[in-house]
Amino acid sequence: MEEITNVMEYEAIAKQKLPKMVFDYYASGAEDQWTLRENRFAFSRILFRPRILIDVSKIDMTTTVLGFKISMPIMIAPTAMQKMAHPEGEYATARAASAAGTIMTLSSWATSSVEEVASTGPGIRFFQLYVYKDRNVVAQLVRRAERAGFKAIALTVDTPRLGRREADIKNRFTLPPFLTLRNFEGLDLGKMDQANDSGLASYVAGQIDRSLSWKDVKWLQTITKLPILVKGVLTAEDARLAIQAGAAGIIVSNHGARQLDYVPATIMALEEVVKASQGRVPVFLDGGVRRGTDVFKALALGASGIFIGRPVVFSLAADGEAGIRKALQMLRDEFELTMALSGCRSLKEITRDHIVTDWDLPQPRIAPRL
Repeated sequence: MEEITNVMEYEAIAKQKLPKMVFDYYASGAEDQWTLRENRFAFSRILFRPRILIDVSKIDMTTTVLGFKISMPIMIAPTAMQKMAHPEGEYATARAASAAGTIMTLSSWATSSVEEVASTGPGIRFFQLYVYKDRNVVAQLVRRAERAGFKAIALTVDTPRLGRREADIKNRFTLPPFLTLRNFEGLDLGKMDQANDSGLASYVAGQIDRSLSWKDVKWLQTITKLPILVKGVLTAEDARLAIQAGAAGIIVSNHGARQLDYVPATIMALEEVVKASQGRVPVFLDGGVRRGTDVFKALALGASGIFIGRPVVFSLAADGEAGIRKALQMLRDEFELTMALSGCRSLKEITRDHIVTDWDLPQPRIAPRL
């Protein structure tokens, strides 16, 4: 394997290594995949306004998230079924996150249980939650995450139904027979049936609660003391409602462009959500981050931190725990360099004035053709 110099390069290696059904599951987005492309492309509509001749000999990237100190504002988003990518799956991810001094979010649909991930050693971990029709299942799962030392719940709110992922339909995607959704194994919800379209879509249709609403965010607070991050907010209106409902934070996310196609890139939706939040809760971003420059742009637009998803599963597929460690290190190094070259020595020095977006500029008025 030749020297890897950025996290994008892991995708091609993952594509070579993984079965088509598995790679397509990780890589694809909904329908036309417009938002999938846009999540990346939108970052290129933001340019830097670097400040020069500032002493950048010492750079501090540390931050706190919900009171937990981490080494950098780059965290791991929940991605499902990681043992499809590599036999060590979520174990490797947990160890890599811990070594990097950052937060891992474990998916509800992990191929390792909350207890198994906790057993890998120390680390700050959040638990991503899907709300099942059977609320006893939900309450049990939340209690188990609490007991296993997880520090927050990331409640996914953009999936009353699964988005239409055409690759999964073509491939008749299903969880490989030697794997289970470990968190649900004892509840007989750990297996996915073969379907004549996407096995996951059928599973979601059968198990996930379409009636989920803001009152359930309140209900969740009655069954756990853990802070709740609402994951999947794209509008100012929903940001305000999330805060009213008691959310401890907001994750601006379009589910990796896997749910509703033609929603904006998360980096485009971020500022609206930040403004609506008025500093009352931290706002995070996931979707499309592949470079340290992307991290800086998100923070300049008001994010408190970002989460990466696909780069984790692709680097995991390519090289296991070492792959994820290297991916995190490359993003960290790039982000540090971006800070230095922009004249920022700490995260609080990163401001909106360090960037210009193409929506800041007055749009040239095209005279209508008569």
